[in-house]
Amino acid sequence: MELPTPEDLKQRRTDLGLTQSELAEEADVSQPLIARIEGGDVDPRLSTLRRIVNALETAESDVIRAEDLMNEAVVAVSPDEPVSEAATLMEEEAYSQLAVIQDGIPVGSISQSDLAQLDEDARDEPIEEHMSESFPTVSRDATIDEISNLLDHYKAVMITEEGETVGILTEADLAARLS
Repeated sequence: MELPTPEDLKQRRTDLGLTQSELAEEADVSQPLIARIEGGDVDPRLSTLRRIVNALETAESDVIRAEDLMNEAVVAVSPDEPVSEAATLMEEEAYSQLAVIQDGIPVGSISQSDLAQLDEDARDEPIEEHMSESFPTVSRDATIDEISNLLDHYKAVMITEEGETVGILTEADLAARLS
Protein backbone atom coordinates (compact mmCIF):
# COMPACT_ATOMS: atom_id res chain seq x y z
CA MET A 1 0.00 0.00 0.00
CA GLU A 2 1.40 3.37 -1.03
CA LEU A 3 0.72 6.12 1.47
CA PRO A 4 -0.50 9.48 0.14
CA THR A 5 1.82 12.45 0.47
CA PRO A 6 0.71 15.68 2.14
CA GLU A 7 0.38 17.17 -1.36
CA ASP A 8 -1.83 14.23 -2.45
CA LEU A 9 -4.15 14.76 0.52
CA LYS A 10 -4.42 18.49 -0.10
CA GLN A 11 -5.06 17.97 -3.81
CA ARG A 12 -7.81 15.42 -3.19
CA ARG A 13 -9.42 17.69 -0.61
CA THR A 14 -9.38 20.75 -2.87
CA ASP A 15 -10.58 18.73 -5.89
CA LEU A 16 -13.59 17.72 -3.80
CA GLY A 17 -14.22 21.30 -2.76
CA LEU A 18 -13.76 20.50 0.93
CA THR A 19 -12.33 22.92 3.44
CA GLN A 20 -9.81 21.72 6.00
CA SER A 21 -12.51 22.11 8.65
CA GLU A 22 -15.01 19.98 6.70
CA LEU A 23 -12.43 17.23 6.16
CA ALA A 24 -11.41 17.39 9.82
CA GLU A 25 -15.02 17.00 10.91
CA GLU A 26 -15.59 14.02 8.61
CA ALA A 27 -12.34 12.35 9.72
CA ASP A 28 -12.95 13.18 13.40
CA VAL A 29 -9.66 15.06 13.77
CA SER A 30 -8.86 18.73 14.36
CA GLN A 31 -8.56 21.31 11.57
CA PRO A 32 -5.10 22.41 12.78
CA LEU A 33 -3.96 18.79 12.44
CA ILE A 34 -5.17 18.70 8.81
CA ALA A 35 -3.31 21.98 8.17
CA ARG A 36 -0.12 20.65 9.74
CA ILE A 37 -0.34 17.35 7.79
CA GLU A 38 -0.94 19.17 4.49
CA GLY A 39 1.92 21.55 5.29
CA GLY A 40 4.25 18.62 5.92
CA ASP A 41 4.87 19.76 9.49
CA VAL A 42 3.69 16.52 11.09
CA ASP A 43 3.57 12.86 10.13
CA PRO A 44 0.22 11.46 11.24
CA ARG A 45 -0.23 8.08 12.84
CA LEU A 46 -1.42 5.42 10.43
CA SER A 47 -4.84 5.24 12.11
CA THR A 48 -5.28 9.02 11.68
CA LEU A 49 -4.19 8.86 8.05
CA ARG A 50 -6.64 6.00 7.48
CA ARG A 51 -9.51 8.10 8.91
CA ILE A 52 -8.58 11.03 6.65
CA VAL A 53 -8.33 8.84 3.54
CA ASN A 54 -11.65 7.14 4.37
CA ALA A 55 -13.31 10.55 4.76
CA LEU A 56 -11.93 11.61 1.35
CA GLU A 57 -13.14 8.37 -0.26
CA THR A 58 -16.62 8.85 1.21
CA ALA A 59 -16.72 12.41 -0.13
CA GLU A 60 -15.57 11.19 -3.56
CA SER A 61 -18.33 8.59 -3.73
CA ASP A 62 -20.91 11.35 -3.13
CA VAL A 63 -19.71 13.36 -6.15
CA ILE A 64 -21.81 12.94 -9.30
CA ARG A 65 -19.62 12.58 -12.37
CA ALA A 66 -20.18 12.79 -16.12
CA GLU A 67 -20.10 9.00 -16.48
CA ASP A 68 -23.03 8.76 -14.03
CA LEU A 69 -25.27 10.96 -16.17
CA MET A 70 -24.07 10.80 -19.77
CA ASN A 71 -25.99 9.37 -22.69
CA GLU A 72 -23.75 6.79 -24.30
CA ALA A 73 -25.84 6.66 -27.47
CA VAL A 74 -24.68 9.85 -29.18
CA VAL A 75 -26.88 10.88 -32.09
CA ALA A 76 -24.51 12.66 -34.44
CA VAL A 77 -23.74 13.40 -38.05
CA SER A 78 -20.54 13.34 -40.06
CA PRO A 79 -19.10 16.57 -41.51
CA ASP A 80 -19.25 15.22 -45.06
CA GLU A 81 -22.97 14.32 -44.91
CA PRO A 82 -25.42 16.69 -46.61
CA VAL A 83 -27.18 19.35 -44.53
CA SER A 84 -30.50 17.68 -45.37
CA GLU A 85 -29.37 14.60 -43.39
CA ALA A 86 -28.85 16.72 -40.27
CA ALA A 87 -32.28 18.33 -40.72
CA THR A 88 -33.97 14.95 -41.12
CA LEU A 89 -32.19 13.45 -38.13
CA MET A 90 -33.05 16.44 -35.90
CA GLU A 91 -36.69 16.13 -36.91
CA GLU A 92 -36.81 12.34 -36.35
CA GLU A 93 -35.11 12.54 -32.96
CA ALA A 94 -36.78 15.82 -31.90
CA TYR A 95 -33.36 17.38 -31.18
CA SER A 96 -32.52 21.05 -31.61
CA GLN A 97 -28.83 20.38 -32.21
CA LEU A 98 -26.48 17.57 -33.15
CA ALA A 99 -22.83 16.87 -32.61
CA VAL A 100 -20.71 16.60 -35.73
CA ILE A 101 -18.29 13.72 -35.25
CA GLN A 102 -15.56 12.44 -37.56
CA ASP A 103 -13.80 9.18 -36.75
CA GLY A 104 -15.06 9.33 -33.15
CA ILE A 105 -13.74 12.86 -32.58
CA PRO A 106 -16.09 15.84 -32.09
CA VAL A 107 -15.33 18.40 -34.80
CA GLY A 108 -18.38 20.68 -34.68
CA SER A 109 -22.07 21.05 -34.03
CA ILE A 110 -25.11 21.97 -36.07
CA SER A 111 -28.37 23.35 -34.75
CA GLN A 112 -31.82 24.23 -35.98
CA SER A 113 -30.84 27.89 -35.84
CA ASP A 114 -27.88 27.10 -38.16
CA LEU A 115 -30.28 25.37 -40.56
CA ALA A 116 -32.87 28.17 -40.41
CA GLN A 117 -30.36 30.58 -41.94
CA LEU A 118 -29.80 28.40 -45.02
CA ASP A 119 -31.58 28.56 -48.34
CA GLU A 120 -32.93 25.54 -50.22
CA ASP A 121 -29.75 25.23 -52.33
CA ALA A 122 -27.66 24.51 -49.22
CA ARG A 123 -29.55 21.28 -48.40
CA ASP A 124 -27.14 19.23 -50.54
CA GLU A 125 -23.98 20.93 -49.29
CA PRO A 126 -21.78 19.16 -46.72
CA ILE A 127 -22.49 19.88 -43.06
CA GLU A 128 -18.89 21.03 -42.52
CA GLU A 129 -19.62 24.15 -44.61
CA HIS A 130 -22.36 25.25 -42.20
CA MET A 131 -21.48 23.75 -38.82
CA SER A 132 -20.64 25.74 -35.70
CA GLU A 133 -17.87 25.10 -33.20
CA SER A 134 -17.78 21.78 -31.40
CA PHE A 135 -19.36 21.38 -27.99
CA PRO A 136 -16.76 21.41 -25.20
CA THR A 137 -15.32 18.08 -24.13
CA VAL A 138 -14.76 16.68 -20.65
CA SER A 139 -13.56 13.36 -19.29
CA ARG A 140 -15.80 10.73 -17.67
CA ASP A 141 -14.74 11.90 -14.21
CA ALA A 142 -15.74 15.56 -14.70
CA THR A 143 -17.99 16.67 -11.85
CA ILE A 144 -21.56 17.87 -12.13
CA ASP A 145 -20.38 21.36 -11.13
CA GLU A 146 -17.86 21.49 -13.97
CA ILE A 147 -20.49 20.31 -16.45
CA SER A 148 -23.11 22.77 -15.16
CA ASN A 149 -20.67 25.64 -15.63
CA LEU A 150 -20.08 24.61 -19.24
CA LEU A 151 -23.80 24.18 -19.91
CA ASP A 152 -24.30 27.81 -18.86
CA HIS A 153 -22.49 28.72 -22.10
CA TYR A 154 -22.97 25.75 -24.45
CA LYS A 155 -25.92 23.61 -25.57
CA ALA A 156 -24.19 20.31 -24.79
CA VAL A 157 -21.01 18.78 -23.41
CA MET A 158 -19.23 15.87 -25.09
CA ILE A 159 -17.65 13.19 -22.90
CA THR A 160 -14.46 11.80 -24.38
CA GLU A 161 -11.98 9.14 -23.45
CA GLU A 162 -8.56 9.24 -25.12
CA GLY A 163 -9.99 11.71 -27.65
CA GLU A 164 -12.88 9.44 -28.68
CA THR A 165 -16.49 10.42 -28.02
CA VAL A 166 -18.12 8.13 -25.44
CA GLY A 167 -21.15 10.21 -24.43
CA ILE A 168 -23.03 13.48 -24.41
CA LEU A 169 -24.83 15.58 -21.79
CA THR A 170 -27.31 18.42 -22.27
CA GLU A 171 -29.03 20.72 -19.82
CA ALA A 172 -32.22 18.69 -20.30
CA ASP A 173 -30.33 15.52 -19.33
CA LEU A 174 -29.14 17.12 -16.09
CA ALA A 175 -32.59 18.40 -15.23
CA ALA A 176 -34.24 15.05 -15.95
CA ARG A 177 -31.75 12.94 -14.03
CA LEU A 178 -31.36 15.20 -11.02
CA SER A 179 -35.02 15.99 -10.44
